[in-house]
Amino acid sequence: MDIGLDVGGFVDVLLLPEQEERWPVEGTVADFEVWWADSRQQVRLKPSDPQYLRADFADFAARVRPSWPSDIGRPVGPPAHQVG
Repeated sequence: MDIGLDVGGFVDVLLLPEQEERWPVEGTVADFEVWWADSRQQVRLKPSDPQYLRADFADFAARVRPSWPSDIGRPVGPPAHQVG
């Protein structure tokens, strides 16, 4: 996915609906949020449109990433292998 940066972006399949026919098809223009970014030089994206988001997103996020959405706007930390 072209996100206009020097790193690659992709939609995190774990955030999409269980029914594959509800996923956005190739070429779909939609808004996405950064769900995760780290030292792997890639950005995981979360659909902004609820129709492309898993039905239990709130519960999923509470289990997997409880600090979401308070992480929004915070800088991405240094790669895990760097010591500061």
